[in-house]
Amino acid sequence: MRRPMHAPQRLLRDVGRAISQHRLIEDGDRILVAMSGGKDSYGLLVILRDLQRRAPVSFELLAVHLDQGHPGYDGAPLRAWLESEGVPFRILHEDTYRIVTDKIPEGKTYCSLCSRLRRGVLYRAADELGCNKIALGHHREDALETLLLNLFFSGKLAAMPPRLVSDDQRHIVIRPLINCAESDLATLAVERRFPILPCNLCGSQTEAQRQQMKSLIAELERKHPTVRASMLAALGNVVPSHLMDGRLTTRGTERSADIVDAGALSGCLSGRISGALGESDDGATDPTPSRPPTPSMIAVSSLLRRSSTS
Repeated sequence: MRRPMHAPQRLLRDVGRAISQHRLIEDGDRILVAMSGGKDSYGLLVILRDLQRRAPVSFELLAVHLDQGHPGYDGAPLRAWLESEGVPFRILHEDTYRIVTDKIPEGKTYCSLCSRLRRGVLYRAADELGCNKIALGHHREDALETLLLNLFFSGKLAAMPPRLVSDDQRHIVIRPLINCAESDLATLAVERRFPILPCNLCGSQTEAQRQQMKSLIAELERKHPTVRASMLAALGNVVPSHLMDGRLTTRGTERSADIVDAGALSGCLSGRISGALGESDDGATDPTPSRPPTPSMIAVSSLLRRSSTS
């Protein structure tokens, strides 16, 4: 009889699957791990470090935290944790808070502009620090909430891609936690006692649209327990002929069973899925078609599956 898996084991399994499915980590990568100081970024770094020790491929990790000039900001707990863990890190200082509060009226949601400014700083830091990939801590719920935000408020079908290449081909953004449940990350944060840094910029915006989407999914889950897994599966199970975007079909190719893997559509779709509310991917496209996992990726995934059941 198979023993039940605990949160850390499930997280390792889910990250391993994402890496294998979407070519997120490869031999020789130098990865900038964006550290906000929230539970998700701590979990991302811990899981990637565990993978780094186990994996048959070699890659580097560099934690980067951005001090955005928020009132009352105190990054000392994060710095102390990084030092105690022996993690290579950099702390950057950019007053994006002033820009956001100048541009966004009081009471409106800051998330989108704040995210874009932060992303620009991380792109520049990746160049300066010699990192070829940027790892972000978005998890399954982030992707599902973004899907609903775009559906309800932006008139588009779009979520958060696991792997995204910028227009200039210089930056690759990866989301290793894309299959991970937020509840598992919360459990890990409690077990490991991560020193969480509060976000004082938007913490008072309790009526933000993203929070409404979170509540909607929770309500659906009470009636349909598998709704999160079903929504996530849908993001990789696209039927273009059953949508209304003429750019996705060619005359004579429409078929009732025209089911296409999301990875195969990335080059066609990713240019149109930028600008998602919340953590947006403005101006980024991924022209690289999906391809079978390499032997190294298969080895990583297999190793993680074995470790998660041990």
